[in-house]
Amino acid sequence: MTGRGIGGRLGRPGGFAVIVVAYATALAGGWAVAELVGAEHPVPALGLGYLASALVIFVWSTAVDNGSMFDAWWSVLPPFAAVWLAAAHGPDVPGLRIVLVLVVVWVWGVRLTSNWARDWPGLDHEDWRYLELYGKGPKIVVSLTSVHLFPCVVVFLGSLPLVPALVEGTRPVGVLDWVAAVVGVGAALLEFVADEQMRRFRRVRTPGQVMDRGLWAWSRHPNYLGEILFWVSVWLFGVAAAPSWWWTLVGPLAMVGMFLGASIPMLDQRSRERRPEFAAYADRTPALVPRPPRRPR
Repeated sequence: MTGRGIGGRLGRPGGFAVIVVAYATALAGGWAVAELVGAEHPVPALGLGYLASALVIFVWSTAVDNGSMFDAWWSVLPPFAAVWLAAAHGPDVPGLRIVLVLVVVWVWGVRLTSNWARDWPGLDHEDWRYLELYGKGPKIVVSLTSVHLFPCVVVFLGSLPLVPALVEGTRPVGVLDWVAAVVGVGAALLEFVADEQMRRFRRVRTPGQVMDRGLWAWSRHPNYLGEILFWVSVWLFGVAAAPSWWWTLVGPLAMVGMFLGASIPMLDQRSRERRPEFAAYADRTPALVPRPPRRPR
């Protein structure tokens, strides 16, 4: 039985029940592996915990024949990973910084997960990007590597600054921590406003119409810009806690590379094919970094 068949039988409420059970097992598996590695090795514990949880969701995705089972992993795992790391903090780690980091990560995670849940159609639907990827090789291999493990690696890189911020950094809370907090909450707010504007637009749009109003008049992907800024804020917390961890900038850079190299080109190409006005919109509107709207030519 395929995922579409299962989804048709369960409906949306039944599908959510499957999702909840799947993520409970993924969180339990990731937490158990992190505990096994030990808090004295926070980087391997974080990475292997993420890997274990991603593999658990991969098993569920394969069982229901739907790679979109993994979509919520991006925003569900980091908040719990932050809690695990915070519980392992050393005696000299400032408690205020731990609170600031946890607030920012949980605000972002709850907001993004709830946004996914509101629009999730059920197990009878799979993201069109995954369906395109499946045509490039054996489905189970593509699903494992491109749909599950690749995002897992990117989120692991983005999460590395949580180690100095929550476990090892002993510098007192300073201006950079507050800058990080403002950037992180601002990033979540930017994503919220962008997603709400797009949600309202979809209710009234005509076939082929391009979203070019609000934040989307300034940037073609303001939600992705907010996502990148959130991971920048995580990096700022890490540097504020321990400047020697500056190299964890690899996390935000990995996010930029993923969005500019994969996510944005795929979405823009699909829009070009489906919306005749998109080419003109793309010509006058930057992909990420916003600028004042230009009038259509």
